Amino acid sequence: MRRGLGWIAGSLLALVTLLGLYVGVAAALMLWPANARAPAEPPSIEAYVLSNGVHTDLVFPVRSAAIDWRALFDPHDAKAPPPEAEFVAVGWGDRDFYLHTPTWADLTLRRAVGALFGANASLLHVTWLTRVQLRQGAYAMPLSQRQYLALVAHVRGSLPGGRTIALPGAGYGPDDAFYEAKGSYHLFETCNTWTGRGLRRAGVPVSRWTPFYFNVVGRLQPAHP
Repeated sequence: MRRGLGWIAGSLLALVTLLGLYVGVAAALMLWPANARAPAEPPSIEAYVLSNGVHTDLVFPVRSAAIDWRALFDPHDAKAPPPEAEFVAVGWGDRDFYLHTPTWADLTLRRAVGALFGANASLLHVTWLTRVQLRQGAYAMPLSQRQYLALVAHVRGSLPGGRTIALPGAGYGPDDAFYEAKGSYHLFETCNTWTGRGLRRAGVPVSRWTPFYFNVVGRLQPAHP
C-alpha cells in the first residue's frame, strides 16, 4: 500500500516538475526573441494575430496583390460567410479538439490530455471576418510584401499536397470551415507553435518557441481596427 502511494506521489511530483519546466522555458524564451534585430521593412499589408487568450490565428486581408484567399479557400465551404468580410483568419490545431470542442464548456479532460500527448491528426480552421470582429483580441502585424508572401507560403505548406480538402458541414457557425492539414498536434507542436513558426519564417519578432499565446503576441501591439 505504501509503495503504491509512494509511486503515485512520485509520479505527481514528476508531472508537476515537468509542467513547471515546460512553462518556465516558454516564459524564459520571451527574453530571447527571434528576429528582434531584423531591419524594419516598409509595411504594405494590414494583417493581425487574433487570440482568445489560449489559441492564435493569422488574419489576412481577403484580397491583395499577393493573393486572393477566396481562390484557395472557397467561401462557399462555409455555410453563410458574411458578404462584407474583409479578412480571413487561419489557424491550425488538433483535429479531435477542433471538431468536438466548439466552446470551452465542451472541453473534457480526456480530450485535453489526448491533444497534448496523442500526436493527433490536424486541421486548418478558416473563418471569414468583418472588421468589427477584430475589435477584441487582435494584435497588429503590419507586413511587408516579402513577409506576407512568406506567411502565404506557410499556410499553403500546411495543406496536404498544397490542395484544400474541406470537411463538409464541420464549421462552428455560418462563417467558418475546416480543412485537412499536414502535421500532428502534441505537447511540443501546438496551434501557437504553428503560428509562431510562420512569424519567424516571415521575419516578425516573436519568441523562439511559442507553445502559448503570449509567446506569439508578446512583441505585437494590441489593435482595434
